[in-house]
Amino acid sequence: MMRLLSDGEITVIGRHTQASNAVFVVECEVGDARCRAVYKPAAGERPLWDFPDAVLGRREVAAYEVATSCGFTFVPPTIWRDDAPLGPGSLQHWIDDATLVDVAVLPELPENWRHVLDAELTDGTPVTVGHVDSDELRGLALFDALINNADRKAGHILRDSGGALWAVDHGVTFHSEPKLRTVLWGFSGDPIPAALLDRIRPDIVDGEAVAAALTADERTALADRIALLRDTGVFPEPSPDWPAIPWPIF
Repeated sequence: MMRLLSDGEITVIGRHTQASNAVFVVECEVGDARCRAVYKPAAGERPLWDFPDAVLGRREVAAYEVATSCGFTFVPPTIWRDDAPLGPGSLQHWIDDATLVDVAVLPELPENWRHVLDAELTDGTPVTVGHVDSDELRGLALFDALINNADRKAGHILRDSGGALWAVDHGVTFHSEPKLRTVLWGFSGDPIPAALLDRIRPDIVDGEAVAAALTADERTALADRIALLRDTGVFPEPSPDWPAIPWPIF
């Protein structure tokens, strides 16, 4: 898979028209082998007031490196290509047959789900937003706290046809200021299992993709988050100082 992404001939076959930045579906081919990938060229990024320009794709790659360093397998293989058709950008393996099943808006939550928030539909019907109570999602919630994910929407948490968990869209991450916005607040204040805490090590900050994507202040903030999570040993809680839920949720 990584060889196809890194060495394959890239052909653009479609575009995600609802994305806020330029996002393309491409095919990578080496000989008779091929795969699909999500291509995010740096030239197609819309400027954000709180992030440097043309860095979101680099952060996608850094997020994959951090996840892999921690032993998490839910971020699809992601690389940087300087020779991509529309200019340098990130390539991430496309997840086939993806479904959204771990987060939902329901009249009431099943017993094995965690509560996130109560809301009303446009007609006034009360509903609850919640997510599955699972060790896989605990790992993802810890990962999001680690990378300071400012945009963990429900639509970024996928299951493939084999039931494997995948997490995508990690461009708005690693800011030096606290910006965690997520639909996985159901674990807030819970102790982080020791086996998960052992995965987040200080040397994560020294990764090649992390160094390429982040400023010195952002790498320092990443090191500080690692230390804080290990010292407190609990999942963070929403802050009153910034919006805690991404919008739209789905």
